[in-house]
Amino acid sequence: MKLGFIGSGNMAKAMMGGIISSNILKADEIIASDAFAPSLEKAKAELGINTTLSNVEVAENSEIIVLSVKPQFYAAVINEIKDIVKDNTIIVTIAPGQTLARLHEQFGRDLKIVRCMPNTPAMVKEGMTAACPNEFVTKEEVETVLNLLNGFGKCAVVSEYMMDAVVSVSGSSPAYVYMFIEALADGAVCDGMPRDLAYKFAAQAVYGSAKMVLETGMHPGALKDMVCSPAGTTIEAVRVLEEKGFRSSVLEAMKACTKKAHSM
Repeated sequence: MKLGFIGSGNMAKAMMGGIISSNILKADEIIASDAFAPSLEKAKAELGINTTLSNVEVAENSEIIVLSVKPQFYAAVINEIKDIVKDNTIIVTIAPGQTLARLHEQFGRDLKIVRCMPNTPAMVKEGMTAACPNEFVTKEEVETVLNLLNGFGKCAVVSEYMMDAVVSVSGSSPAYVYMFIEALADGAVCDGMPRDLAYKFAAQAVYGSAKMVLETGMHPGALKDMVCSPAGTTIEAVRVLEEKGFRSSVLEAMKACTKKAHSM
């Protein structure tokens, strides 16, 4: 197989689904393993991939292996496959806190490793993934991995010291954004709007605002100023957000998230 996944949870399925629907790989070129059989069965039914209960089978038969299990299971999985993985196999990791140095130590030999951090919008092919290869991955191999990552959104290569910040700014941030959308909708409901319509207005406003940042290249502050008319409704709302510590709350939350990622 060209691509193997150890772990077939939501993130793995999002990645596989994007890669397949983007015509980067065919379903029969992908294999996944999982200790939880129902998860495998669901992945096979939805995506048409090959499945197995054996992590060793994935390690033996894949050119690229994605370790898509939770961080606490990394040591056990690596111990199971470390003597099976071929020297030219590329290992892709997607767990916070798993540094290149730690991974090298756990595998016990020089291997090609690309440390990545995707996020859940990969499920709708709008993910943002950071990638950090070690010194054994060639330029061509990095491009191969980036091509896969682009199948379910966008990606960028970053230095490893940035990876904990990546967790807070994109890996975990969808949760903050969902809370913001929920709060916007709650506010609209308070003012008489039906909840289903409130969610639609709030989500589309956030989506459109993000798209303007990405497509215009303008500074977010300048875009904000375009909405804030003198003595108008928007600047009054901004005043209250500033008074309540909106920006500071976000900054402190991100600092806590980064600290937690660094300690894992």
